[in-house]
Amino acid sequence: MVRAPPDGYTLLLATVGDAVSATYYDTLNFNFIRDIAPVASLVRGPGVMVVNPSFPAKTIPEFIAYAKANPGKINMASAGPGSTTHLYGELFKMMAGVDMIHVPYRSETLYLADLIGGQVQVAFDPIVNSIEHIRVGRLRALAVTTTNRSELLPDIPAIGEFLPGYTASAWHGIGAPRNTPTELVELLNRQINTGLADSRLKKRITDLGYQTYATSPAEFAKFIGEETEKWAKIVKFSGAKPG
Repeated sequence: MVRAPPDGYTLLLATVGDAVSATYYDTLNFNFIRDIAPVASLVRGPGVMVVNPSFPAKTIPEFIAYAKANPGKINMASAGPGSTTHLYGELFKMMAGVDMIHVPYRSETLYLADLIGGQVQVAFDPIVNSIEHIRVGRLRALAVTTTNRSELLPDIPAIGEFLPGYTASAWHGIGAPRNTPTELVELLNRQINTGLADSRLKKRITDLGYQTYATSPAEFAKFIGEETEKWAKIVKFSGAKPG
């Protein structure tokens, strides 16, 4: 996409992974901030902090107290170093001041099986992966990772209610080559935001565990910059490196 003609026909589906990769990889043949013209955000989606039902903590304050009383004894599963499931947990560790052991897996499916089986104690999972397990009691949800509560789990608090400033979400948006004319970027933005306002599309997105997130190109650019800076700090804090 970076090397494509800036004519509005070749676009990038940008994600939080792109913001993470800017720091996670020492060498990239593009610069996420410099080489991409932000067009429009699309959706944001929460993760959910889940534990095995046998875990003694039932709330975030109880979890933090238990973790501080048992440093290095909680196994935190993820889909691998540098994944959002890893970095959401590292952000929690940093802000809560707790020590947990990171246990990387090759996929979310694998660690969920071990979480349900009790081999690991906690994970910061995409809500759509966990919700059925939560509903039937195979997992206990402590909190969602977004600033606000999720429509899918309205009774579950947000981590930020206990750790002010904590917020982490998956997101998707559209980018174009950096020299794409402003009028094309604005045209695409208007059309995308019109689509996001459609009630049927909004319902479908909600059913998938996300919320629509409409912005102007300038607002999306600001958001991308903030996300890239934020996750750079967490990648460095975690010491995560590509395998």
